[in-house]
Amino acid sequence: MQTWRQLYWNRTSKRLMDGISDIIHMRGADVPDSSPKTLYSFNSRDDLRMYATGCDADIGGNSTVNLDLDETSAHNAQISKPATARFWGNMRVDVKPQYQGRVRGGYAAFRNKPRPTLFGELLDDTELHEYLALRVRLSGDPITHNSYFVNLQTDGPITTDVWQHRLFFQKKDEWEDIFIPFRNFVRTNHGELSDVQLNMSPMLRSIGISLLGGNAGIAGKYELNIDTFRVVNEEDAVSDLDHHPNSEKEKGQTWEDINI
Repeated sequence: MQTWRQLYWNRTSKRLMDGISDIIHMRGADVPDSSPKTLYSFNSRDDLRMYATGCDADIGGNSTVNLDLDETSAHNAQISKPATARFWGNMRVDVKPQYQGRVRGGYAAFRNKPRPTLFGELLDDTELHEYLALRVRLSGDPITHNSYFVNLQTDGPITTDVWQHRLFFQKKDEWEDIFIPFRNFVRTNHGELSDVQLNMSPMLRSIGISLLGGNAGIAGKYELNIDTFRVVNEEDAVSDLDHHPNSEKEKGQTWEDINI
């Protein structure tokens, strides 16, 4: 298992060597690469160390949050992986007595941690890709299934902005690929939809998933397995898990379809 210092210097070394390699091979003149790309994998304990979790218990609520490695063969056999991440816990909307009327319960989330290097923070450039692709497996109490959201943070000037989209699932207890157009993400700030909607920067600082039960009074046990976060284009936004038409890319739901 690598230490944080080793991770820092590994990222720095890779960024330096990639830059030198680009110069030597004059890659700036190449056709930009728009092929599918995996941004994050969730298949080892080292992978999971790159993520931070949080929930309303941090401010006086009673929800719980966990992100751990699921090595259950029955859960992972469909995608032929030895392990995937499991985001799970108990969603509660009540808060501790001393915080009643002061804070709102009902959320849990995870996202990747900042990735500093000697040359600045490592970002993911999605400019040449149209879709965010998530390979996930939903379980937990059915009442929680419509309360999952994908959250993106970019290198935009307002650091509290989060670009958000609801996760629309087609299956339960099976793996599926969900494809979300980047153009359909909406700008939020401090958990509220922003009145002014801007073009989202393609440079991503973080990707995460949240469960938001507070507004709708959703409470129950939640559970979601995650295998990968990828970026793809139209021609690659088709699942190879099966050929059911509902397994293909999301058909473009917008914020008006979402009631939280």
